[in-house]
Amino acid sequence: MEKICKGLRSPCPVAGALDIVGDRWTLLVVRDMLVFEKKRFDEFLNSPEGIATNILSQRLKWLVENRLAERQPDPDDGRKVIYTLTPRGESLRPILSAMVEWGLESIDGVCPTPG
Repeated sequence: MEKICKGLRSPCPVAGALDIVGDRWTLLVVRDMLVFEKKRFDEFLNSPEGIATNILSQRLKWLVENRLAERQPDPDDGRKVIYTLTPRGESLRPILSAMVEWGLESIDGVCPTPG
């Protein structure tokens, strides 16, 4: 798998990972693809966190630009598009699983499935 190496603020791997997925929304969009199998723009908008349409557009574009997701015509409606994770995006699964585990153990008021 070819590595991502553009626009990083430092050579630190933690900082590099945060440069790619460390904002408030990107991992939630990835979560929706991994856990809830969302693919369409309107499906992402229905997540309980209430992402704004402009932010969602930016994050989906960012995921595609960084080869974490692919944008393809919707086979059910050619006027629409779907987003699917690439193998690079799928490789975030253990990170999200660890975050779920930590959140359940460490934060009052969270539950295994949001919404």
